[in-house]
Amino acid sequence: MPLPNAQVTVRAPAKVNLLLEVGPRRDDGFHDLVTVFQALSLYEEVTAAPAAEFSVTVEGVDGTDVADVPLDGTNLALRAARLLAERGGVDEAVALHVRKGVPVAGGMAGGSADAAAALVACDALWGLHAGLDALAELGAELGSDVPFGLHGRTAVGTGRGTRLAPVLTDATFSWVLVPGARGLSTPAVYAECDRLRAAGQVPAPTAQAGDESRLRAVEAALRSGDPAQLGAALANDLQAPACSLAPELAGTLAAGCAAGALAGVVSGSGPTVALLAASAAEAERIAGELAAELPGGARVRTATGPVPGARVLEAVAVPGHRRDGGGR
Repeated sequence: MPLPNAQVTVRAPAKVNLLLEVGPRRDDGFHDLVTVFQALSLYEEVTAAPAAEFSVTVEGVDGTDVADVPLDGTNLALRAARLLAERGGVDEAVALHVRKGVPVAGGMAGGSADAAAALVACDALWGLHAGLDALAELGAELGSDVPFGLHGRTAVGTGRGTRLAPVLTDATFSWVLVPGARGLSTPAVYAECDRLRAAGQVPAPTAQAGDESRLRAVEAALRSGDPAQLGAALANDLQAPACSLAPELAGTLAAGCAAGALAGVVSGSGPTVALLAASAAEAERIAGELAAELPGGARVRTATGPVPGARVLEAVAVPGHRRDGGGR
């Protein structure tokens, strides 16, 4: 049953790539991936409420800069709501409000978390009961990271990253997250990866080539629960391209390790740097040291993982709201 006169708020997590292996560029322009996602306790919240027409508003929390977040039809949360309405045969619109706590264009899938949260919120609001797998299939049409935003925790992703297999671990890992001073375009980072490979400046791709040694090392570290072992296994084929486009990232990685991080990795396509700490207390200490040393250090955050994927926080009545059956 739909929830008339109600609004639904859903929270979805950021992600870090513990491993990101990038295959050769395919004819369709994409790259095959082998990746290990971990969902972190840094969140986006999306509230969906009935409205006469589709719209989206955005606010930043914890100092998150949202100046570059689109408010038109290209917004990923808005696209998710419209796609679900179309496929679900829903002749209702929603107003979405996004509270962003994940760095924008930071390689942590904040936009994908918005889309995942919007799918769950609208599914609940409209009473569709589509199920997680069906929502994940829709999410894959919107972006490679959206299905993981729905599932959360820790998972191996293959193909474009949308085929997921859970990795079971009882351990909790502590992270320090250092957003870059400027965003990086994901297509630009992949293009730089292709350029560096063609020039022989970085190793040839291993994804889909039968070498699973790096994947097995990450999986073994996760099963062991040993952060030092996980730190030694972290790897990202997009790190060198990201550092090529934003050389200051190498300095951030070095500063994090000098401050006591076990290891550091550029998250996804960057420019956020994820530093693995030995404990939550160590993460807070490292974050404090980097916040005092680095430009823009006030934006340094700590987080833990893994955490669940998109979840409903609340569904509440909207006083005085009358549902008119507004169209799209």
